[in-house]
Amino acid sequence: MAVARLSLVDFRSYRDASVAALPGLIVLAGENGAGKTNVLEALSLLSPGRGLRGSALSEMARDDGPGGFAIAARLADGTDIGTGTAPAAPDRRQVRINGAAAAANAMAEWLSLLWLTPAMDRLFTDSPSGRRRFLDRLVLALEPDHARQAARYEAAMRARNKLLSDYDRADPAWLDALEAAMSEHGAAITEARARTVSALQDRLALQPAGPFARAFIALENSEAAIDSPSLRAARARDATAGRTLSGPHRADLSVRHADKNQPAERCSTGEQKALLLGITLAHADLVADRRGARPILLLDEVAAHLDPSRRAALFERLGASGGQVWMTGTEMALFEDAPRQTQRLTISGGTLRPA
Repeated sequence: MAVARLSLVDFRSYRDASVAALPGLIVLAGENGAGKTNVLEALSLLSPGRGLRGSALSEMARDDGPGGFAIAARLADGTDIGTGTAPAAPDRRQVRINGAAAAANAMAEWLSLLWLTPAMDRLFTDSPSGRRRFLDRLVLALEPDHARQAARYEAAMRARNKLLSDYDRADPAWLDALEAAMSEHGAAITEARARTVSALQDRLALQPAGPFARAFIALENSEAAIDSPSLRAARARDATAGRTLSGPHRADLSVRHADKNQPAERCSTGEQKALLLGITLAHADLVADRRGARPILLLDEVAAHLDPSRRAALFERLGASGGQVWMTGTEMALFEDAPRQTQRLTISGGTLRPA
């Protein structure tokens, strides 16, 4: 999986920019605020969801632009994927694949993207919701249908919560239908997560000791299935709480430092970064085995908090494993140990240029 050309129109800091990309390692260097992360965010929007920042669509359009934006990519196999919004509907996402309108979830059939950002350095100490999003991105790379199941579960749960807000007048038959949908899609979500965690843990167990801490991962607080009778019995409780209190939306990803047998949240900042990198690299290997192509990796400021030996080891592993990897940094010097064939670009004034 690789992007051969990326074009941006009125997206974030870019009025009109394009770059021809090579299939291997790509470095984007520039000062803070130059727009490096904006390029990675644009790439992340070539998959279901709200991208690596999780922003509202209306926030992504250029401040002094017409109000909409467009992202277009030509993949290495010749497929064209585009997404964006129209000025008249800045919160409504449009997707086109090979010129035809498509649902956002359909993009997962064509591309798998994984990313690490500086904000994710707090993944192990923040709330479970961030870890669920991280886990679901891992699942999606292996099982593209996961996005559809999650969307339908969330839609049914929102509708149920709305009905329960006026519990005494809620239609029992409509609640039955919504709870049946939650049961069906919730079970699919949980089973897909369990398959991914199990397969990834098997892969992590085979990782040799080295510069990246080995992780032990497990799925927590996730029912195997939300059955309709249990949801029916919990209506009064959930109505009082104002939300559904059990289900896959309450699950968590548990991570431990395998060699220290220590919870990730108690590890040092450097160890937590190494754990995240180790999980991401092992998962990329797993995706390559399962889907026959490596996912695209988006690594924002990945070298900033790694010591020189870990940086060198990371670049060596990324170069040896193949696949397209987009990395950002404030200085090109941070990537001096990257393979010679690495594509190096500088960003300034909304323009990408060869370094």
